[in-house]
Amino acid sequence: MPTLSDLVVRHTALDAADLDWLHSLVSDWQLLADLSFADLILWAPLLDRGSQAGVPAAESDQPRGDSGWIAIAQMRPTTGPTVYHDDIVGSVAAKGERNLIDTAWNERRICREGDPDWSTGVPVREETIPVRRAMPDGDGRFLGVIQRSTNLSSARTPSRLELTYLQSASDLAQMVAEGRFPFSGEEPILVRSPRVGDGLLRLDRAGRVTYASPNALSAYRRLGLHADLVGAELGRLTAALCYSDEPINEDLMIVASGRAAKETEVESGGTIVQLRAIPLIVGGGRIGALVLIRDVTELRRRERELMTKDATIREIHHRVKNNLQTVAALLRLQARRLQVPEGREALEEAVRRVGSIAIVHETLSMAPEEFADFDEIADRVIAMAGEVSAPEAAVTPRRVGTFGVLPSLIATPLAMALTELLQNALQHGRPRRLQVVVEAGGDRLNVVVWDDGRGLPEDFDLDNTTSLGLQIVRTLVEGELSGKLSIEPREGGGTEVTLSIPLPAS
Repeated sequence: MPTLSDLVVRHTALDAADLDWLHSLVSDWQLLADLSFADLILWAPLLDRGSQAGVPAAESDQPRGDSGWIAIAQMRPTTGPTVYHDDIVGSVAAKGERNLIDTAWNERRICREGDPDWSTGVPVREETIPVRRAMPDGDGRFLGVIQRSTNLSSARTPSRLELTYLQSASDLAQMVAEGRFPFSGEEPILVRSPRVGDGLLRLDRAGRVTYASPNALSAYRRLGLHADLVGAELGRLTAALCYSDEPINEDLMIVASGRAAKETEVESGGTIVQLRAIPLIVGGGRIGALVLIRDVTELRRRERELMTKDATIREIHHRVKNNLQTVAALLRLQARRLQVPEGREALEEAVRRVGSIAIVHETLSMAPEEFADFDEIADRVIAMAGEVSAPEAAVTPRRVGTFGVLPSLIATPLAMALTELLQNALQHGRPRRLQVVVEAGGDRLNVVVWDDGRGLPEDFDLDNTTSLGLQIVRTLVEGELSGKLSIEPREGGGTEVTLSIPLPAS
């Protein structure tokens, strides 16, 4: 399905600023759909004949809509039955085919005329709302029309909650038509922001509660409220519940009074409540506000547990890294005391193996999760191998390609295998060039370590090799990583080692 951006760029004369406004509207119009108990479809005027696609109209020009309309976005309500079970986005309507859309566009007003439509088998009330973008000069620029379709099949006498919803939806629709919603310059609303069904308060101009939904009242009961919410000044009441012994959060008074479109959280008695204010500005003046409320106590508790767990894991990795470095230092000290060259060399190899594991744990100790940027690890392993190579070799291993982020279960054995392969190439191959080539993509990670050194012995057999380093690599790749290992002579001289490792599904 094409995106809103695709449809606007290909089929309309709206410019980049118009598109940004529509994105802001669509990111938050679930609020209007839920308050209206209705489906919303956003129609934009098709590119006028004679215009060129991709060439925006001037700031002062208004799209005309002479060529008809295209549906560029759709939203279904979570508070009532939907009208459209199929997706409408991408549909085209000719001029005159949808009279209410044409009327709302031409007359720049909300249209509610007409009897319910029974063409789909259920009664549907259609309304249209012109979408206006606020402009610095104050005139505004009309971008399209919202079609609001309400399924009346379950119509009944509305409750106080439903009447409040509908009145709030009417105010919000008027704000859309006046270019006052979405709120210009405000940060985008997060996915976890409170929704209409979580809890709703309606405030008057003075910030007093005129209606409180059952869920909103329950949230305030958990904060410690024992009186009625209706009639109370929400800012002062909330501050008294949550900030009796400490300075009042300034954002709280702004949000709870409905003076600005912002969010905040309050906590009292172990309960955490999220507040989001939507000022209602109609006809140039603020007539009140909506405050959406959500009890996020359990959510924040889980987040804190995860943060504590992550911090504990990072601390464990940090301590493991320190312990491994201590082990490496002891082995290095012991190697210096040995007079037997074979023993000294074996201990130095052990130091490098322990060091490669320590590098992984050091990287994990700074990562927020059990994932590591393996490019950093690989570069440090490669640098370590180059530092311990014979001075006369003057070889600097290079990495080509990107590993990306890998889980720790892959990062540790892969770092050890890479260490062994690099050290083996430098020690036995005496190459002039040594490269690690990475191909990451799809469900496998392919790593090729090649050199232009002496090459493999004529009788080399991986299955019967006596090299401890290659035995370790084979065990790590095939045993721990469930991958494939191949060692072949390289065309032109040298050796080529290929690792093919399966990656877990993301």
